[in-house]
Amino acid sequence: MSDNNDKKKNEKNRPIKRRKGWLGWLKEGVIMVAIVIIIGLGADLWRSQSMASGQAPQLLAESVQGNNIDLIQMSQEKPVMVYFWATWCAVCTSVSPSVDFISDNYQVVTIALSSGEAQRIKQYLNAKEYNFTAINDPKGEISRTWGVSVTPTIFVIDKGEITSVTTGFTSPIGMWLRLLIA
Repeated sequence: MSDNNDKKKNEKNRPIKRRKGWLGWLKEGVIMVAIVIIIGLGADLWRSQSMASGQAPQLLAESVQGNNIDLIQMSQEKPVMVYFWATWCAVCTSVSPSVDFISDNYQVVTIALSSGEAQRIKQYLNAKEYNFTAINDPKGEISRTWGVSVTPTIFVIDKGEITSVTTGFTSPIGMWLRLLIA
């Protein structure tokens, strides 16, 4: 009998485990998203320290598609997203489709870093069915001028000023928000 009484006492002293309701899960989800955003912003800030800021470097070039590009002039009308990428960049394979999607409604100029000759880049763009404007930077001269050492890197330029810099993976929503804020 005493064993039975001891069991009842132990059961009464145990804390009741409650299941998380949807509010509990929502709270945890919001906390996780906030942590990811804070870490992402901190990483962007740290990685972008050596990159150009303030006035955007002059960029006059011909795209692999044969169009003349004047970045500063383009940015006077609407913000321009400048995307540094490479055909050999693993993360770029995830970001480039989003850049292509954004380029349907926003001004986008991309710079292909150390990715070979212009013809090779054109073939790559055609194979992937990308429609964004691409400038070839075979020796990395443009990327050095901009202080880019990580691919992918995205700048937003508005009226000749750099308003945003991000490196690494970026979602379409992140790109869109950066262009909207500019």
